[in-house]
Amino acid sequence: MAKESFDKEIQLLRLFMLTSGAYNRQQLADRLGLSVHSIDKTLRRLKDIVGTIHPERSITEKEFTETLRYRYYDTTSPILLFLFRAKSLKESESQRISTLVAAMNERAYTAMELLEICGNTLPSDAALPDEKTIRADVKYLEQVGVIRKESGPRPYRYRIDNDLVQQLTSDELIDLYDFVDIMANTQIPSVQGYLLREGLLKFIQRHEAIPAFTEPFLYKYHYPSRILDEAHLFTLLQAIHARRKVRFTYFSPKSPQTYTSQNTNPLYERDLEGKQEQTLPLAIIYDHQYGRYYLIGYSSRYGIRKFRMEGITQLVEDEPVEEALFQAKRSELEHKIQHSWLVDTGHPVNIRIRFFTPEPPIPNFIHERVLLQGQWGMVSNTTNESFIFEITVNGTLEIKPWIRSFGSSCEVLEPRSLREEMMAEWKEIRDYYAAVRENI
Repeated sequence: MAKESFDKEIQLLRLFMLTSGAYNRQQLADRLGLSVHSIDKTLRRLKDIVGTIHPERSITEKEFTETLRYRYYDTTSPILLFLFRAKSLKESESQRISTLVAAMNERAYTAMELLEICGNTLPSDAALPDEKTIRADVKYLEQVGVIRKESGPRPYRYRIDNDLVQQLTSDELIDLYDFVDIMANTQIPSVQGYLLREGLLKFIQRHEAIPAFTEPFLYKYHYPSRILDEAHLFTLLQAIHARRKVRFTYFSPKSPQTYTSQNTNPLYERDLEGKQEQTLPLAIIYDHQYGRYYLIGYSSRYGIRKFRMEGITQLVEDEPVEEALFQAKRSELEHKIQHSWLVDTGHPVNIRIRFFTPEPPIPNFIHERVLLQGQWGMVSNTTNESFIFEITVNGTLEIKPWIRSFGSSCEVLEPRSLREEMMAEWKEIRDYYAAVRENI
């Protein structure tokens, strides 16, 4: 999606969200494996991006960090989207691409005509592009769906691809905006929907026939990390579609660092903290409970492996593989995770749980929730007081938080080991509260 990678900015914003501003500059630098100077430089970079998106207001670095710390959950629009809005473009690229888009909004142009427009329009102190740069920009804009190539002989002509919104009436535009607004806030993935929603809103605001309107829906976004993880999502989906391997630097959840700078200067080359990985991506799985993505891939050395998307940095596509190998590994993966509550590939375990239903007149929300979230599990022995839920899953680690969320409304019957684990956890919680009551 973005023209350049912004892994460093993503990891810094993730730390801001997770720590709520509790880390100072040195702690942020240690966690990211960078110098304090690099942290300051990145903060200035993020501040400049915000200033580009909201030119009407100036913002200091302190105000920027306090906005992420205190005001993020006071807004219905995910503030972390400014990275995607800015596309991580350099200032010279931003000026050039804005000039190209503005020109093609009037009529179709060839690459050479666009080169001449840039030479006549860009500021005198700006670096003038060559033909190769213009063609690369045009290819990028075509890939992300901003422009399209008109039919006809060479040289090809390009223009803005906005026929859909141009042909809609005022009421249809508002209906389309409302639909995109709902889908962007409720479906996975969401970033492209947010960008489409923003583009539609700007078009509606410029439309003279549409009076000012109030947005009918307001959403509260609870998973900020999900938006940051989507920076790599579409690259991985494209690699899966093309059956291509990928290479990246990976930081496991237990790693003391979440990022490391690339060794670009041989005089200061040092060992990287993250692990260099090469894998054939097979599937992307989203965890609704924690709001995070997992990459499931295959390598000839380790077999099928799982990666948390938040630990992936410096992602690039690699060589393709044969379709027969890809399909064989996809089938192997489907067999291994057919009983996974999420991504666990351990040994299957049969679990039996007794759920207790609330007394009337309280609706039987326990039964409805189990039917909704219980995946392939079966409900039996239903009475007015309780029912039995049975399911076979790979291991018990992933299903435990779901069971625990029912509190005293459920009782694990089998296996015995899981029952004892749940008993030990509840006893530990009881001891915590008992000590507080004694002090009171």
